[in-house]
Amino acid sequence: MSTHQPPQPAAAQAGGEAAPDPRQLRAILVTVSIALMAVIASVSGLNVAQTHMAVEWGASQTTILWIINIYTLALAALLLPLGAIGDRLGRKPMLITGLIVFGAAGVVAGLAPSAGVMIGARVAAGISAAMIMPITLAVITSTFPEEERGKAIGVWTGVAGGGGILGMFLSALLVDVADWRYLFVLPVALAVVALVMTLKSVPNSREHSAHSFDTVGALLSTVAVTGLIFVLQEGPERGWTAPVTLTGLAVGVITAVAFVGWELRRRDASLLDVRLFRERGLAAGSITLLTVFGVQAGIAVVLFPFFQAVLGWSGLLSTVAMMPMAVMMMITSGLAPLMAARTGARATMTVGVGLAALGLALMALFVSVDGGYLSILAGMLAMGTGMGLSMTPSTEAITRSLPRAKQGVASALNDVTREFGTALGVAMLGALLANGYRGAIDDELDGLPAGVADTAREGIATAVEIAPSTGGRAQDLIHTAQQSFVDGWQQSMWAGAAVMAVLLVHVALRGPKDTAHLPADDEAATPGARPAESVTAP
Repeated sequence: MSTHQPPQPAAAQAGGEAAPDPRQLRAILVTVSIALMAVIASVSGLNVAQTHMAVEWGASQTTILWIINIYTLALAALLLPLGAIGDRLGRKPMLITGLIVFGAAGVVAGLAPSAGVMIGARVAAGISAAMIMPITLAVITSTFPEEERGKAIGVWTGVAGGGGILGMFLSALLVDVADWRYLFVLPVALAVVALVMTLKSVPNSREHSAHSFDTVGALLSTVAVTGLIFVLQEGPERGWTAPVTLTGLAVGVITAVAFVGWELRRRDASLLDVRLFRERGLAAGSITLLTVFGVQAGIAVVLFPFFQAVLGWSGLLSTVAMMPMAVMMMITSGLAPLMAARTGARATMTVGVGLAALGLALMALFVSVDGGYLSILAGMLAMGTGMGLSMTPSTEAITRSLPRAKQGVASALNDVTREFGTALGVAMLGALLANGYRGAIDDELDGLPAGVADTAREGIATAVEIAPSTGGRAQDLIHTAQQSFVDGWQQSMWAGAAVMAVLLVHVALRGPKDTAHLPADDEAATPGARPAESVTAP
C-alpha cells in the first residue's frame, strides 16, 4: 500500500492564503509545545504527592491510585474520537476549548477539599487533555512545510518524551519548597500561556469530509481503550486473575475486535482505516513507539525505588538523577530528522533502538548497591539517546501514513500508542521487578518473625521501614533488601533488553521505506485516502 504524505500546508492551498512565515512557524511550534508540556507534566506530577494526599484526606492507596490513573485513562480513551472531531470542527477551536477546560480543572484540583472532588477534576483534565494532545501534533503536520516538518516533529517528540521527567522534577521541587497543592500551578500556568499564544499565533484548519462521522467506531474505540488500559493499570494492584481484571480484559478485547470489524466495513468512511496497518511505515512506527515508551515507563518504575530506597535519596534528588536521560532524549529527538535526511528513517530508527537496547544491557550488567548512581549512568545516557533517535522518525512515519484530512486521527493514534506502551511497560517491568525481588529475598529471611518476613517480601520500601523493629539485624535486612532489589532490577532490565532486541530486528527488516513525497493531487488517488476539502483561516 502506498504511503500517504500530508500535502503542503493547507494555508498555502485553501482560499489563496499565504503559508506562515518562519517567525509565525516558530510561534506555532512554541505554542503547541507549551500546550503539550502542560498535558505531559500532569501525567506524572501527582506521583510525588501520593503520601501527602493520603494523609490529608485519609484516603486509601486504591483511591490515591485512582486519582493518578483516572487522568491517563480518560486521556487515552478519548484521543481517537476527539482527534477526529478536531479534524472536522477545526483544530484551533478544539485546542482553545481544551486549554480552557484543562486550566479550569487544574484550578479545581488544586483547591479540592476531598478525594472525590479531586477525582472529578482529574477526569475533566483527562478529557480536555485528549482534546489538546492530538491537536498539537496535527497543527504541526497540517501547517509546517515539507522541509520544516521533520524538525518540528522532532521538537514535539522531545517534549513528549522528556516532558514527563521534567514535569516530575518541577513537581517534586514544588512539594519540597512549598505545598503539594502547588503542583497544579505549573500545568495551569502553561495552559494559560498556551491559550494566549494559540489565540494570537495558531491558524485554524479543518477538513470537510464527504462521509458522516463514524459514531459507532468512536464509541467502540473508547470502550476498547478504556477496558485495556484499565486492565494494565489495575492488574498489578488487584491481581491479574481478579474478576474485575478479567472482566475488563474481556470487554477490551471483544470491543477491540468489534472495532476492527466495523472499521473494515466502513472502509473509506471509517474513524481509522485499519487497512493502513499493512503499510510498513504505520506498522513499524506504531510498534516502535509502543515498545520504546513501554520500556521508558518501566525504567521509571525501577529507577525511583533504586534512588530512594537503595541510595537513600529524596524525591527531588531522585528526579534530578533522571534528568540526564531526559536531556539526551530531547537533544537527540531534535537531531533525529537531520540524521534521517542523510541515512533514512529506517536506519535512524534502527540505530536508536539498538542504543536503547544497549543502555538496558549496560544497566543490567553494571548496576550494584556499592556502585550507586555511576553504575547506571552510562546505561541511562545510552537509553535516552536511543529513545530520542527512534521516537521522531516513528512519529513522522505514523503521521505520513494518513492523509491531511485525518491528521487529528493520525496524531491521536500516535498518542494512544504511547499511552498503551506506558501502561504496558509499567505493568510488565514492574511485575518482573517485584517477582525478582521476592524470589531473591525469600531465601534470606530465615530466622525473622513471620510478620516481619511477610512485610519485607512486599517490597524494598516496606523492608527498609520495618528493619528497625528487628534490632541487631536491621542493617542486615536493609542490605539484603537492597541487594534483592538489584537482583530484580537485573531481571527486568534483561527482559527489556530482549524486547528491544526483537524490535531491533523488526525495524531493521520491516522499518518504514524511505520513499519520495507524494504530490498533493495524488493523495486522494492513494488507496484508503478520503476525499476532503481543507479550510484554513487565521
